[in-house]
Amino acid sequence: MAERQLDCALDLMRRLPPQQIEKNLCDLIDIVPFLCEDLLSSVDQPLKIARDKTVGKDYLLCDYNRDGDSYRSPWSNLYDPELQDGTLPSDRLRKLEIEANNAFDQYREMYFEGGVSSVYLWDLDHGFAGVVLIKKAGDGSKRIQGCWDSIHVVEVQENRSGRSAHYKLTSTVMLWLQTNKSGSGIMNLGGSLTRQTELDASVNDATPHIVNIGRMIEDMENKIRNNMNEIYFSKTQDIVSSLRSTMTLQDQNQRMKLQHDLTKALESRSGGM
Repeated sequence: MAERQLDCALDLMRRLPPQQIEKNLCDLIDIVPFLCEDLLSSVDQPLKIARDKTVGKDYLLCDYNRDGDSYRSPWSNLYDPELQDGTLPSDRLRKLEIEANNAFDQYREMYFEGGVSSVYLWDLDHGFAGVVLIKKAGDGSKRIQGCWDSIHVVEVQENRSGRSAHYKLTSTVMLWLQTNKSGSGIMNLGGSLTRQTELDASVNDATPHIVNIGRMIEDMENKIRNNMNEIYFSKTQDIVSSLRSTMTLQDQNQRMKLQHDLTKALESRSGGM
């Protein structure tokens, strides 16, 4: 019974506006409080931004860089509020984390022309795992508001030789747009998609972990972006086109009359033959 209720709750959350996830999640937990932990761990929420006062750079908050009530910055490796015994990556992984943050900072600037990105890594028994976060919010210009939140969780199982690795990527993208124009009024459009992929790749100086992970995330974001364009934008355009016609009623009547006259003329010609 509880498993079915959880499936129904998750299915409901997938159909609700992404910009209202926090409110909807709280309302859902009030209805089924015994599913609180399962819902909080299963539902991805919009990313929040914090400021690293040590280096003066923004970073993103999520469960993967949280320890208690404190969050670790990927730039200074310090927790805010300060935490003495907070979980930290190993020295080897911290070096890789710094390189990954610099690489995806450039990736974000090239693809999104703004926004905030963060990368967090943690050690596993046979490799490591990490999360790549990207957030780009619209500035509200031209009466258009919106936000893109992408969460890429990757698990890396390294071969004993260290020359190859198995990558498992789980990506979730949340997107919403709102327009407010005199001609169309207020329109909300939003949704989320989650996809998974796996890859076996060699690891060397030419193709280190960052290159392999970067290619996977780049390909995944392009696929999700295309899917969203087909699922949400194209479908919305089809619905609007079926509800609203650009032709006047007089033009439609004239077209129908012309079709009727042509059909009648063709029938008369066929009968004469």
